[in-house]
Amino acid sequence: MERVIVVGAGVIGLSCAVRLLEAGCEVHVLARDLPDETTSAVSAAMWYPYRAAPPDRVRAWARRSFLDYVDIAAQHEEAGVRLRSGTELMRVDTGNPEWLADVLEYARLDDVPEPYVAGRRFRTPVADMGIYLPWLRHRLHELSGTLTRMALAQLPAPQDGVVVDTSGLGARLLAADATVRPLRGQVVVVEQFGLTEWSLDDSVPTYVVPREHTVVVGGTAEEDEWSVQPDAELSAGLLDRAHDLLLRTGAPAMADRLRRARIVAHRVGLRPERPSVRLDEEVVDGVRVVHCYGHGGSGMTLSWGCASDVVDLVVAG
Repeated sequence: MERVIVVGAGVIGLSCAVRLLEAGCEVHVLARDLPDETTSAVSAAMWYPYRAAPPDRVRAWARRSFLDYVDIAAQHEEAGVRLRSGTELMRVDTGNPEWLADVLEYARLDDVPEPYVAGRRFRTPVADMGIYLPWLRHRLHELSGTLTRMALAQLPAPQDGVVVDTSGLGARLLAADATVRPLRGQVVVVEQFGLTEWSLDDSVPTYVVPREHTVVVGGTAEEDEWSVQPDAELSAGLLDRAHDLLLRTGAPAMADRLRRARIVAHRVGLRPERPSVRLDEEVVDGVRVVHCYGHGGSGMTLSWGCASDVVDLVVAG
């Protein structure tokens, strides 16, 4: 039985830990931040490849993850994953990305309101992170894995076994990787007001994504910005943009309800962006280290696909 230490407890770390346990490994997760304190907990968590590269590997990871989320939605209602339909409006028609071949019920929209020039509807997995992260954590413990809060100044150096580095922005320190940078995202969480479909304008970006009991309104993509303090003026702008987006997607009643919805929280997450996702293996001071970080805005979208590749590397070694 391979002994594995996973560093990081966001959606990537927990997904890797679960897949490794399912493959028969002994797994211990070490993390400075517990799952509900991570950037993953702030995410709207809609399956949609965003700000991640390289395209060919991202497509493969995303496709594998999509299928796994469909299975989870069908078999584990308690996991908080739902297949939700929605509308994306585009200010520039850049054509269809390859990953659209993987979604459900795709339809192109040509009759769209200004300033948009095209749109599309499709059905995709959405994870309620307030439910999904605890479910992953429960699955970890159910399979006899452990999770320990621990602030690390360097990657562990166990006498035996493998280290899996899913430290996100922490890789700047733990992997001495200065190419990882924060991509700040701010959202407003409001009470659920009857919304069942998501809406997206990815050029800004603006999104309105329903969860079980709340709705996530976003967002921002501020490069190299480290502040985790919510900006009140920015939040007001997010709500205005979301209201306008709901109007333009043909949901005036939902737009009005959004205006009146109680605000639950203002939240900020720092996405770990990198020129390309790092998923590879190296030996550091005699210790096998499998790196898996730099997923940008696609942590949830790529998690299960990346986890499967991590298992392959760990077991093959």
